[in-house]
Amino acid sequence: MVEGARSIRTVLAVDDDETLLAALVRSLGRDRTVITATKPRAARILARSRRPDLVIVDMRLGASSGIDLIRQIKADAKRRTSKGEAWSGPLIALVSGYLSVESTVAAVRAGADVILCKPVTAREILRRVERGMPEDPDRRETPTLAHAESEHIARVMADCHGNISEAARRLGIYRSSLQRRLRRQSPRS
Repeated sequence: MVEGARSIRTVLAVDDDETLLAALVRSLGRDRTVITATKPRAARILARSRRPDLVIVDMRLGASSGIDLIRQIKADAKRRTSKGEAWSGPLIALVSGYLSVESTVAAVRAGADVILCKPVTAREILRRVERGMPEDPDRRETPTLAHAESEHIARVMADCHGNISEAARRLGIYRSSLQRRLRRQSPRS
């Protein structure tokens, strides 16, 4: 995990949703340089050439996986370090609305430093990265009921591969009720 505080000057945001990317640029662009990519290949090229301090990656990038991209960026940084370059690679934050225990473990093994559930603000991502992860997991704040509900819905949605009808059936609620809750949870800039 992240060790200690780290200053973030350049951020690479990778998401297939251009609206979310625009919101990240608006939120972070005042204090930092923010570059964006919608495709994994473009993200790798930008990571190699621009050497960002932080990469924010969405779990689902169209048909591609954000976890695979994390693995590739970390491998690229490792190759550069082995060639004697000073850049040790970026911190990587994985964000997703569909996290499960399995995907979280895979992301950590791939090299993600911070893993966050959507909806999450850009400021929250930076706060978690810059201050580092809590040393004692038992001293974390107790999640609110709304946050616990949001995490449970995200897990069920992931188990149903994004199928809202099936997720609503498993949750025991109407499809329209689930859609309203998902809209309420959608990130706002």
